[in-house]
Amino acid sequence: MSLDRDALARAVAAEGRVVRVVVAEIRGSAPREAGTAMLVWAEGQSGTIGGGALEFEAAAEARRLLRDRGSARVARVALGPGLGQCCGGAVTLVSEVFDAEAVAALTGEVHARRVEGDRPMPLALRRALAGVRGGLGAPPVLLKEGWFLEPLALPARALWIWGAGHVGRALVGVLAPLPGLAITWVDTAAARFPDVLPDGVVPRIAIDPAALVPEAPAGAHHLILTYSHALDLALCHALLVRGFGSAGLIGSDSKWARFRTRLGQLGHSPAEIARICCPIGQKTLGKHPQAIAIGVAAALLSEGVDRIAARDIAG
Repeated sequence: MSLDRDALARAVAAEGRVVRVVVAEIRGSAPREAGTAMLVWAEGQSGTIGGGALEFEAAAEARRLLRDRGSARVARVALGPGLGQCCGGAVTLVSEVFDAEAVAALTGEVHARRVEGDRPMPLALRRALAGVRGGLGAPPVLLKEGWFLEPLALPARALWIWGAGHVGRALVGVLAPLPGLAITWVDTAAARFPDVLPDGVVPRIAIDPAALVPEAPAGAHHLILTYSHALDLALCHALLVRGFGSAGLIGSDSKWARFRTRLGQLGHSPAEIARICCPIGQKTLGKHPQAIAIGVAAALLSEGVDRIAARDIAG
């Protein structure tokens, strides 16, 4: 888990001052792992630290922190005796207020700061920071002697979803909350999109979607599921010309056989064409739009975005 600067910046831009509540430590059984966070503001919240009494009390405390103009608070909670939850473990929560200035200060690979007390930075954090400077990468979340260190989220990887029909909507609904993805959603008309889009999803409208392909980063990942086989084929052709990190196409084995022939006639080699995966999802889950979306999301979570259209997860 890491501090998602982009999501925090969006929330601060919309709400002004936001409290970020993060699970800094766990002992025994707990609803979520260390590094899990949620954002809370006066009239709402996003994300979850596990729900139930723990989240309810943490959100209420976060709003008190906003009202009292505080800056940070550390709470150590025994889930059983303290909240009556059956997990039986204990968690330490760090709640911090962020505004635009605080977000702007989030730079580099890690964010280390004092969250309680007045002790100097402990040796464990200084060693962790030295390791980052030495190229060892960011450590996991670390809370020591009133100081808290978290890695900052890596830049989001580009995912372009072509088509806003039933499957496109299901995919965006499932994938948008996942960390580390920057979703661009393309279709031919504004009316094909839902009235409300998830945070961070960028809609693009183009009568000829393939004309947008050159705007996608060469290493972007693509899911093609328009309402038209002709549009699908044009997108496959344009992506093979442009280059991509991975590409998946919705359809049957017979559709893909026809596409392979047609793409070959357009000058693409069998090896190039084989980089596009068709069908996407997991056949064992079925063809319901949400089932396809769950299959793709499961691949993302288990293998990483670079495996989003790998043949061993496509079914």
